[in-house]
Amino acid sequence: MSVSALATITGDDLLQTGFSGVAVGCKYALIALGFSIVFKATGVINFAQASLVLLGGYLAYHFTQSWGLNFYLSVLLAMAVGALVGVVVEALVLRRLVGEQPATVIMATIGILFVLDNVTTSIWGPTNRNLGDPWGVSTREVLGVTVADRDLWTIAFTAVAVAGFFLFFRYSLLGLAMRAAAFDPEAAMAQGIPARRVGRVAWAIAGLMGALAGATLAAGASQLSPATGSLALIAFPAIILGGLDSPLGAVVGGVIIGLVQQFTALTAPEYFDWVGESFERVSPYLVMIVLLLIRPYGLFGTKEVRRV
Repeated sequence: MSVSALATITGDDLLQTGFSGVAVGCKYALIALGFSIVFKATGVINFAQASLVLLGGYLAYHFTQSWGLNFYLSVLLAMAVGALVGVVVEALVLRRLVGEQPATVIMATIGILFVLDNVTTSIWGPTNRNLGDPWGVSTREVLGVTVADRDLWTIAFTAVAVAGFFLFFRYSLLGLAMRAAAFDPEAAMAQGIPARRVGRVAWAIAGLMGALAGATLAAGASQLSPATGSLALIAFPAIILGGLDSPLGAVVGGVIIGLVQQFTALTAPEYFDWVGESFERVSPYLVMIVLLLIRPYGLFGTKEVRRV
């Protein structure tokens, strides 16, 4: 590695990449929160979350472009409809599979993923759509580097979502009930906490978080397309990294994966060109594999204790 190669990456590059990594990580965190809340409440890995992200993005587009609503109001309305879709999916499919083998339930969520993806594409078509967000490609100077307005708003949305999760689980009766059910389901049921209500609320939260994540993924120059849903699956390493049953871990894992991805994109062409192009797409999965070898339950996940 030569001195000239080192000099090509400046302090501003590192700062801008770090900020970009946090913004990308926040998008992953919003997706991962939807995964985490369902797993925490029901023990199910919800692969249908990717389709809820896609549907939520198109709902926000529809309310903005077809109904002419304010963008922020459209996102709130999309979140409400996403929550309703989550409740309907839980009632029609997941509730009927209570007590079945985990693999059966997981396959059901994969089936829901394909159904919702195809329904969404059949309604809005396969072409790219402009979400109509108020940020577009606007930028501003922060700490001497240029950052996109949509990234600032993504970080703000994630901060509000995390604060909302904290307040909900810490102070609301329903949030406390969900924490109790996740910690000890049998004891919670003995105390009169209905498991069905917990599952219903978890899927509603997954739906509204999916809509918010969909809006942030499609904002600016990214545009909205059927491929937007597949981006949700890139957040899976973030979920594993943080711990499947930890909302806090979902956020931390998302930010870490975002930083890893962006710094890999910055440094790989300079120092590791032998790995080929677009290695940043692979790096989150390498981090996930390494972590699974060291800490299989994630940074904040609950360690499973088996008695023989």
